[in-house]
Amino acid sequence: MSYPPDPNNPYGQPQQPGYGYPQQAPPAAGYGYPQQPPAAGYGVPQQPAYGYAPMPGTIQANNGYINIAQLGTVKIATMGQRFAARLIDGLFFGALYALFAVFGVLGAMGVAKDQQDCSSKLDYSGSSYGGTNSAYYDCVHQNTQAATGLFATVMVMFGLFMAVGLLYEWLLVAFTGATLGKFAMGLRVVKENTGQNPGVGGGFIRFIIPSVGALLCGLGQTLVYLSPFFDNTGKLQGWHDRAAGTVVIKK
Repeated sequence: MSYPPDPNNPYGQPQQPGYGYPQQAPPAAGYGYPQQPPAAGYGVPQQPAYGYAPMPGTIQANNGYINIAQLGTVKIATMGQRFAARLIDGLFFGALYALFAVFGVLGAMGVAKDQQDCSSKLDYSGSSYGGTNSAYYDCVHQNTQAATGLFATVMVMFGLFMAVGLLYEWLLVAFTGATLGKFAMGLRVVKENTGQNPGVGGGFIRFIIPSVGALLCGLGQTLVYLSPFFDNTGKLQGWHDRAAGTVVIKK
């Protein structure tokens, strides 16, 4: 028993913790006192929702995101976005084709008009050739040359049109990863294993497969452009994308 006795403990019995006896504060963190880990959301580094993929090209939980080397986790372009981009490209080529068509029609109308003017030079009273009808035959000859020149010009313009399509779809995708339509929709074609632009080889493979399909009355080309619907990996890769090793992403 202590002297003088504690008025709150007259018998000197040890006090049980939790009944008003002053408690010692636990030692500071770092001195052996076991610490409880903070609850999630209070300082513990969280795993990103999308991103830890061991290999490039890994689809993230089939949720429309994919891990691409050097790009991280990016969103795969939807078929609606790709269709809109293709529609914009189609409008561009449609305007270009209409310009060539108008040129050809105007040229053909001019040749037809000149041919009609030759009939006025026909003289039925002269000999068949070399006489008074020579002006008529000269006019016909000139119109034939004009028609031949118009046909050659149309063929050259058609060749240029095809070349523009080749360079447009091939080289733009090869070096920039996008056509005008894809630029407008914020889409980009990249190599699945590197995240880089497809390059000359990849861009050509991606272009030539639907182009060859277009030779079958356009049916093959349509199937190629619809083939991403058949991809069960979640990457929406068409047959031309698989052959080129590319994937279309949303920037």
